[in-house]
Amino acid sequence: MVGLDAGGTRTRAVLADAADGRALGEGAAGPGNALTVPLPRLTEHLAQAVARAVPKSARGAVAAVAGGFAGAAGADEGDPGRRNALTALTAALRRLGIATERLTVGSDIEAAFASAPGAPADGLALVAGTGAVATRIADRRCAVTVDGDGWLLGDDGSGFWIGREAVRAALRMADGRGGGTVLARAVGQALGLPARVLPGSGSVIRRGADDDGSSACSGADEPSNAAWTRAAREAYRARLLPLVMAEAPTRLARLAPLVAEAARERDPLAQEILDRAADHLADAVRALAPRPGERLVATGGLLGPDGPLTAPLTTRLTALGLTLDRVTDGCAGAVSLARLSL
Repeated sequence: MVGLDAGGTRTRAVLADAADGRALGEGAAGPGNALTVPLPRLTEHLAQAVARAVPKSARGAVAAVAGGFAGAAGADEGDPGRRNALTALTAALRRLGIATERLTVGSDIEAAFASAPGAPADGLALVAGTGAVATRIADRRCAVTVDGDGWLLGDDGSGFWIGREAVRAALRMADGRGGGTVLARAVGQALGLPARVLPGSGSVIRRGADDDGSSACSGADEPSNAAWTRAAREAYRARLLPLVMAEAPTRLARLAPLVAEAARERDPLAQEILDRAADHLADAVRALAPRPGERLVATGGLLGPDGPLTAPLTTRLTALGLTLDRVTDGCAGAVSLARLSL
């Protein structure tokens, strides 16, 4: 059997024994979002991941394949994401000579939910990684979906959202609309800006200070650099914007760890970003009308054991009578779904 977890950042495939679900091989490739990745590239990523997991000698013996795809959360079989996923996966398997008739395609959140102990069939699921979505699962299918609307319209509280807020905070500091934050320097360094245009790391400036560093009004001290002149700020903006715009928007998710680190250093704006992200995720779960004690399965890098949102979100969910049941990814669930199809 083969189980696939095709997310917004990468696609993972696991070859497993049909008798006991034991993993026999693994492979990974590029993003697998069934709505945002063009079909030819999605097919290529799926083929690469499966080829790396399944040796040529074993491809004729694959009995079942199940995949969970980001962008395929619609409950209807005609959902564009599910349709794209099925089309791409069918083409990828044909390319590799895998001819099983037991092919199951669903959402990555369905696969993640099935990864919980016992492969549950009903409950709530929350994904907070590159994107963010909350879903009520009924009979192993998405019955109600909240958010998961992609970078343009939603994914509030996701890694992308946090990364975008980091860049926004940096730009607002540079143009004088926002307070000082270590994120301006961290974001600039991460994107490869030259040191001469970055704010310094050790100085302090008062909010509302003039370009020469003198205080224009009273206010709390904030991290910044009194020597960050208007010319340097303009150069910072002129270099930063093209770099951000040249990449896929979801690439901003790689900046989320910078916000977590800044929050650990007690940067107020970074802490505020994480608090708002946790609020967004809690709101998404609340919109599913959860019942106290109902099972809530969560996955995604933001909600791991050391994830930056695990603690604040746990506090918010406790008030709803919910406890996070964390899983690492959807591969185990996809394998479980493949076994169920047998």
